[in-house]
Amino acid sequence: MGVNTRIMEHFDKNKYERAKKRMEEIKGFYSHLTVYLVVNIILLLLNLGIFRNGLVNIRFPEWSMFTTPFFWGIGLLGHYLYVFQYKLQFFKDWEERKIQEYMEEEENELNQWK
Repeated sequence: MGVNTRIMEHFDKNKYERAKKRMEEIKGFYSHLTVYLVVNIILLLLNLGIFRNGLVNIRFPEWSMFTTPFFWGIGLLGHYLYVFQYKLQFFKDWEERKIQEYMEEEENELNQWK
């Protein structure tokens, strides 16, 4: 077996491991999202009194009913940003394009006065 073959096998193995890790991160996020939705729907229904005495006893929601979904949602957003950070590349590219555009505008203004 040649050196190039071993290098390619090592490269392919690393590539596979990175892809597998990425897939596990994405699965973890979707599991987190599913648990978030199920638990918060159940909490909302409990707080609204849907399951009280077998009768539908709906009451007006209070602020305390939304604190768990709100703060857990912030954590879920952080998890999303961590897992899908490559999606944010668009914003970085856009930022670089705008900086380049402003630099060109400034250069054109300076050249205009020469």
